[in-house]
Amino acid sequence: MFGNYLIGLREGLEASLVVCILVAYLVKTERRDALRPVWLGIAIACGISLAFGAMLEFGTQELTFEAQELLGGTLSIVSVGLVTWMVFWMKRTARHLKADLHGKLDTALAMGTGALVATAFLAVGREGLETALFVWASVRASGEGSSAPLIGVLLGIATAIALGYLFYRGTLKINLAKFFRWTGAMLVVVAAGVLAYGVHDLQEARFLGGLGDKAFDISQTIPPDSWYGTLLKGVFNFQPDPTVLQLSVWLLYLVPVLTLFLLDRGRPAAAPQVRPADSDSTPAG
Repeated sequence: MFGNYLIGLREGLEASLVVCILVAYLVKTERRDALRPVWLGIAIACGISLAFGAMLEFGTQELTFEAQELLGGTLSIVSVGLVTWMVFWMKRTARHLKADLHGKLDTALAMGTGALVATAFLAVGREGLETALFVWASVRASGEGSSAPLIGVLLGIATAIALGYLFYRGTLKINLAKFFRWTGAMLVVVAAGVLAYGVHDLQEARFLGGLGDKAFDISQTIPPDSWYGTLLKGVFNFQPDPTVLQLSVWLLYLVPVLTLFLLDRGRPAAAPQVRPADSDSTPAG
């Protein structure tokens, strides 16, 4: 559940920051007339993201078992690729996000209502679609048949919305550099588990071989249905009996990606503080 809470919090907070930046800029520049099309674009983005998630969940139920596993494994790998790109991108560009969005918003204001709707939709929609895909893949990996992963995601998103509101009101500050660094590192660990699970799906679909080649089996020591087995699966997507291919892929992804992420400090600069009510030197003002 914690891993899915982290996904909801991290992805939801990115979307909340984008909304804070857009709304705060329009209010500060006395362009409240442009708020309606911006909110419309945000609403459309949220609606499409929810529809995409529903399509993933319910649209695959009529497929055969092999087809479900093939699709699930493929989308799990795609989602890991997107999340990996996202954590590196956000770590490097978080301090420049505000200026970039302000520039796009200025251009949209000059072009008219349609451009404002499109700008807000594109700014939030990318986060929404990415979140829907990764959440779906992670929920499949960490808790099939259980509502706990979905509850964790919803709690994370709710927390992100609450934090976004506090950022906008200027009552809360956060060090974005540290936040995205440590949540990004934890997401890499979660993504490694999703990737291993995706490989297992492809093995069950008979797309990849080696399903019977177990790297180890400690099911007697850590039973999957025990409280600690459930905890390890919920947080790290831990599996007590992975295949050799699963373990190999997990290690080949986790070790180099986590090392690169922690060593990559980006451009040296003062860590930004989120406080939209302050001057333009803050990322969400």
